[in-house]
Amino acid sequence: MPDLTRELAHGGPVAGIDEAGRGPWAGPVVAAAVILDPDNIPDGLADSKTLTEKRREAIAIAIRERALVGVGIASVEEIDRINILQATFLAMARAEAALPTPPALCIVDGSQKPKLKARTQMVVKGDAKSLSIAAASIIAKTTRDQMMRELAREHPFYGWEKNKGYGAPAHREGLERHGVTPHHRKSFAPIHKILCARA
Repeated sequence: MPDLTRELAHGGPVAGIDEAGRGPWAGPVVAAAVILDPDNIPDGLADSKTLTEKRREAIAIAIRERALVGVGIASVEEIDRINILQATFLAMARAEAALPTPPALCIVDGSQKPKLKARTQMVVKGDAKSLSIAAASIIAKTTRDQMMRELAREHPFYGWEKNKGYGAPAHREGLERHGVTPHHRKSFAPIHKILCARA
């Protein structure tokens, strides 16, 4: 279970950072930075992947009410221009910058280090170890999910309200029938292949 061991070991404000949306074929990548209040932790805080969508949404509301939150987004255009890893790092830097209080330390999920203003500590599988990273994973996931639901209303043929832009059968069928939208990541192999075939 995630805890506050890393956060409490540091004197200043500590932000957990995580992202959502590195793998999908469509939509932005979203990162979140969260500074928790150790005396006011939302109930049920856990790795977003272990929670139902309804539970994630409820906990996300509690996190926003009780913690300091920053969100950063890198667009599809940025993903295609600088690649998904660098776009993820960009979203993380924007999430850190969006915090109302600058952190003294950022603890980041993963092994590859983004360039952030604060001192940075990487934690592999951090969303299962750190409550701050778990909170960031929930904020990033729920924020991106809402964005994809909104995009699904504009482009109803790809099932984004359910698959969130991942390569699910409904998404594949939508691409075959209706082609590529401006929200697809043209640098990703499945989309690039379709564009080349139709060129």
